[in-house]
Amino acid sequence: MRRIHVGNALSAFGLGFTVPYLYVYVAQVRGLGSMTAGLVLAVFAVAALVVLPPAGRAIVRRGPLPVLLAALVVAAVGAMGLGLAGNATAVLLAASALGAGQAVMQPALATMIVDCSTSETRSRAFATQFFLQNLGLGVGGLIGGHLVDTTRVSSFTVLFGIEAAMFLVLAGVLATVRIPHAPRITDSPDAGRRGGWRQLAGNRAMVHLCVLGFVLFFACYGQFESGLSAYGVEAAGISTSSLGTALAANTLMIVVAQFAVLKFVERRRRTRVIAGVGLIWAVAWLTAGYAGLGHAGQEGATAAFVSTYALFGLGEAMLSPTVAPLVADLAPEGMAGQYNSAFALVKQLALAVGPAVGGPLAASLHGPYVVTFLLFSLGITVLALRLGRRLTPAQDRPWNAAGASRVVARSDAAPESVSA
Repeated sequence: MRRIHVGNALSAFGLGFTVPYLYVYVAQVRGLGSMTAGLVLAVFAVAALVVLPPAGRAIVRRGPLPVLLAALVVAAVGAMGLGLAGNATAVLLAASALGAGQAVMQPALATMIVDCSTSETRSRAFATQFFLQNLGLGVGGLIGGHLVDTTRVSSFTVLFGIEAAMFLVLAGVLATVRIPHAPRITDSPDAGRRGGWRQLAGNRAMVHLCVLGFVLFFACYGQFESGLSAYGVEAAGISTSSLGTALAANTLMIVVAQFAVLKFVERRRRTRVIAGVGLIWAVAWLTAGYAGLGHAGQEGATAAFVSTYALFGLGEAMLSPTVAPLVADLAPEGMAGQYNSAFALVKQLALAVGPAVGGPLAASLHGPYVVTFLLFSLGITVLALRLGRRLTPAQDRPWNAAGASRVVARSDAAPESVSA
């Protein structure tokens, strides 16, 4: 588990070098224009949608490690290709490889964490992953900002080279990991006959969670770098430097609050925690609305907008030890890879649709934009509470089940000790 977390942090560190500067690199440094830069961002989403369904089947049949190693090599080739590409075709092909590799990494890593953890340690494992991921992205972005020079293509080539190297380092680290045996679909004839996706679609709790996940990612992550930033600049008059401060506040909140939040949520029903996130994000959207009213002055609007991103970060810290373990607990034995891939697919759909809807709405209809996503946040709360009715006590309150199993184990062992 430690090796998985170290490798995950290194890959996030590499991503942080390039993600904030990808648009500028394609549109301005390579001189390919905003249209090509927009297509590159769209290609990331399309590549993910194409590769995730077969990736889920491969993880179930072959195990997460070989699939992850292949994805890391593809991502490294894509990253290096972006650094060297000089025309639109080469850029789009490299972006496809990088997007496909990154997309497959998510469910493969999540499945490895599931295989290396128990129901008692899983929430902490996913919280640690999310913490290190954000820390790596933040540090990578900070260092990358000092290395990059928009007048020199070679400086960007260096950044993409570092990103590719980090993917290969992660592959090297994870190649030494010995995953505990976990059942695969070939171990379960019944699962193989029914078909993984058909079985998943028949799991009403998982389908409900996927709908909830779409709303979560659509209302939060899908707005960060599109609708919400456009709203801040257009309605609240936020400067680009203040927008950077807001993004930093989001990361800082996650890094600072993650383990304090973990202690709070570990002994609470998962669906109640998700419902609480919906309420926190509703407050975040109200704060964003206040920033755009124009009555708070420039300093007040900036403070409110930064607070919006910080509140989103608090909600993210609550979700990281909650949603991913719930996906794992809903998966039948040997099907965690399929379920993780399905949820990653839902996330990519939300990230593709979110900017397309939120960006134009935020730029032209400020009030309706805030009201729309305020309602989506409240919808998260409603959906989470309804999901609670579909879950078993062990799925919604795993600490109770773990405690009960220990009590049973002790009571079963007692007669043996007496007879001995």
